[in-house]
Amino acid sequence: MNLTCYIVDDESGAIDLLKEYIALMPGLELTGASQDPMTALDQITGEHAPDITFIDIDMRLLSGLELAGMVNLYTMVVFTTAFPQYALQAFSKEAFDYMLKPISYDRFADCVHRAKRKITKRLKASPAGLQDFFNIKSEIKGRMVRIKMEEVVYIEGAGNYITIHTRDTKHITYLTIKEIMPRLPSHFARIHRSFIVNINYIRIIERAQVRLENGRALVMGNNYKESFLDMMDARLIKTGRAS
Repeated sequence: MNLTCYIVDDESGAIDLLKEYIALMPGLELTGASQDPMTALDQITGEHAPDITFIDIDMRLLSGLELAGMVNLYTMVVFTTAFPQYALQAFSKEAFDYMLKPISYDRFADCVHRAKRKITKRLKASPAGLQDFFNIKSEIKGRMVRIKMEEVVYIEGAGNYITIHTRDTKHITYLTIKEIMPRLPSHFARIHRSFIVNINYIRIIERAQVRLENGRALVMGNNYKESFLDMMDARLIKTGRAS
């Protein structure tokens, strides 16, 4: 499997060395590098977050430890530093590894191979990438929200944003209905160009509406109605007696 990575270090020489190592490592692609941690923050928490991010600790404006606390839900953090005394703090930020400078290629390669094994194992444990929860970027920069699948009642789309309605609250994030649908398990159904519903929360289906347990009524769209009703009909308990 191929992994993507990103480098954050305020020393150009340190970035150049890691770039050289990455070029020698099969299956590892560099998606970007920055000497400015604030610039890197946008890249690491963007739509195409890297699998691994190599982060220096001693940086101006924002330390690597502070940056890691903002991005460790988006990417696997590997610290690269000349200071061994930060190791305990680093692993409290859920760092995957802590590489001391000067970093040899053998040490770098060992880190990447172990990262590959961990990511591969995680994907195998979750068929088709589906889990019992998912993460979304919140409206607050640098914050990620964890949402349990079982708590999602329905999802409403509006242009480039969706609103995820849960049992207790709602969350708005920069995603489309089309982007979120493949990440949902089979008990979620699209009933309209703007609605995905968790069928476990459906109370009544009548005419062209789906009424949920919270009392909300959602309209079925003509392009989705037939497949949705077929899905629900497959769960209908029918008598074998002649009528």
